[in-house]
Amino acid sequence: MSDAGPDWDLYRAFLAVLETGSLSGAARSLGIAQPTVGRHIEALEQALDGAALFTRSPGGLRPTEAAQALAPHAQAMAAAAEALVRTASGEAAGVRGVIRVTASDIVGAEILPAILTDFHEQYPEVAIELVLSNRQEDLLRRDADIAVRMTRPSQNALTARRVGAVRVGFYAHRSYLQKHGMPQSMADLAGHVMIGYDRLPPPRDALAQIDVEVTRDLFTLRTDSDLAQLAAMRAGFGICGCQPAIAERDPNLVPILSQEFSFELEAWVVMHEDLKSNRRMRLMFDHLVEGLKAYVR
Repeated sequence: MSDAGPDWDLYRAFLAVLETGSLSGAARSLGIAQPTVGRHIEALEQALDGAALFTRSPGGLRPTEAAQALAPHAQAMAAAAEALVRTASGEAAGVRGVIRVTASDIVGAEILPAILTDFHEQYPEVAIELVLSNRQEDLLRRDADIAVRMTRPSQNALTARRVGAVRVGFYAHRSYLQKHGMPQSMADLAGHVMIGYDRLPPPRDALAQIDVEVTRDLFTLRTDSDLAQLAAMRAGFGICGCQPAIAERDPNLVPILSQEFSFELEAWVVMHEDLKSNRRMRLMFDHLVEGLKAYVR
């Protein structure tokens, strides 16, 4: 490999081809000509001592083992480059620029909108990028600037603030209960329609609070999208776990066995400690802490 190392544009082309599976798709996503993408891939292969990165197949360009090994490093470079742009997008002492916030599906769609609206009204020159994912984004790699997490952070070099605990209990829509009746005990749930996870179980600390064994076989509707679970419950499909503060917004959602079943999730706001000196990041961090504390209360 060359001592100078390949130019970043070559890695951008590589990632675009990896994502789209073709030179033409990569060209469209990057806004450049297809031959330019091809030259970038060839130049990167030459810089990597001639290692082939893609092979042609009926379905498009397939990554080789060398490409698969290179991919996580190139993705880390892309995340760092995006973080650099966000950091440079506004003055460190000014309240302008970009902030990338990540949260779970439920938190991002059901809790954060009101909190972020209030922040935007105070600081209209700040652009907010909101990433909804139940996968924890790597803040050390700067996949996001600030995260709202429902588990205690485990990585070092992070600034974290616990805002409280969010309770989760069983709820069902009145239309479901009118058809199937109200369960009177945990044993009665065996005869009811349950909504729950598919491949991603709840956090271990949440499961540890439950006396019964929870497996995916308990659920008639299985999905790892919390928003899909919530939507199915609101449609009257069955019984589902839900945060009381969310359920109370809809008078048709009724608590089920609230004395027998519930668990708590810790809520945290987290950011990389290097961002503490950036005013807009700190303002957003503190705003999220206060807004989520109010929600938890």
